[in-house]
Amino acid sequence: MTDEAHKLRMQKLQAAMRARMKASTARRGLVLVHTGNGKGKSTAAVGMLVRSLGHGFKCAVVQFIKGEQPTAETSLVQAFPGQLTWDRCGDGFTWDTQDRAADIARVREGWEIVKRHLADPELRFLFLDEFNVVLQYGYFPVEELLEALAARPDHQHVVITGRGAPQPLMDVADLVTEMREVKHPFQQGIRAQPGLEF
Repeated sequence: MTDEAHKLRMQKLQAAMRARMKASTARRGLVLVHTGNGKGKSTAAVGMLVRSLGHGFKCAVVQFIKGEQPTAETSLVQAFPGQLTWDRCGDGFTWDTQDRAADIARVREGWEIVKRHLADPELRFLFLDEFNVVLQYGYFPVEELLEALAARPDHQHVVITGRGAPQPLMDVADLVTEMREVKHPFQQGIRAQPGLEF
């Protein structure tokens, strides 16, 4: 392709993109799903959380599965008092607990918190960390989640992370991103490190 042909092609692409942007005027709360076996699903959601906090929006995080292992991002609660709540509703990864009934009970406790957030007309951003895993293991019916998402306030964004997002959730989501592992430092014997993994 000649330089002139490339330049002409780029001008057409830019014009088409500008036309799409001009036509896109609607704004509403989105359902965003981060799934896949790669690293970065929760990290990407925390990035959106920080943006929402920066805009002064009321936000909430409900973590499932991970348990009480300390992570640096929970310190955001102290930095944004009254603007951010952060709840943990898990006893650790399921291969650690080995108690399905207890895991399901913890999920149900967490769901009560989620329902309050989904009904809060002031909440703009809700992050359900590892909830895809909850759905994948059958700890919670996807239909109940979909009904609650459909009934939430129109302006509320919900980000749901974790491996194994079920197809019915991906079908209703506005954005689905699949993180794919290509290479991971753990394969080289490098442990999780503060600032990167927690």
